[in-house]
Amino acid sequence: MPKYKLTYFNVTSLGEPIRFLLSYGGADFEDVRIDRQNEWPAIKHTMPFGQVPILEIDGKVYYQTLPICRYLARQFNIGGQTDLDALEIDAIANSVYDLRKLAALYYWEANPDEKAKKRETLVNASLPFYLKKFDEILKDNAGYFHGGELSYADLFFAAAYHNINSFMGFDVAKDYPNLRRLVDKVLALPKIAAWVAKRPKTPY
Repeated sequence: MPKYKLTYFNVTSLGEPIRFLLSYGGADFEDVRIDRQNEWPAIKHTMPFGQVPILEIDGKVYYQTLPICRYLARQFNIGGQTDLDALEIDAIANSVYDLRKLAALYYWEANPDEKAKKRETLVNASLPFYLKKFDEILKDNAGYFHGGELSYADLFFAAAYHNINSFMGFDVAKDYPNLRRLVDKVLALPKIAAWVAKRPKTPY
């Protein structure tokens, strides 16, 4: 198996879907966590496009969460059997990414008035819009996002779920039983459960 080294901040956020995938695949990976205040300013310029996460595979640097996840999904056989399967799975993962980004933009908003507006939009519009659609897709696919079987989109949602909840301050899936069941199924996977049990405790 290749040698994997993930570099990200000491939080879940965009690093956690990659950690979930590496754990699911049984990869022994180095989990490097950067201190955002003390370390990041000095090393940001060394990163591709000044961003993390990055994943080193046998010493070569790769970047951007979604492409990394797509690659790992193929390596671990949860990226779809056909190109059209992959297209549908990617679309779900990208949609989860979009929702997480909206929650992050709200969480990091510095202006109190703007933050209140963003929260109102999330609670009353964005979250219900996305979560209802996700829940319906699961209902139509035997509890998974695609084809009635596990794909990386399922892991991606389960990994992002904790992050979104932390940003919002409540269980965003409490009214969506299919989503709750999906998260429980993913977290019960032995290798995912082992990762969650040992990962550092972080605020989000």
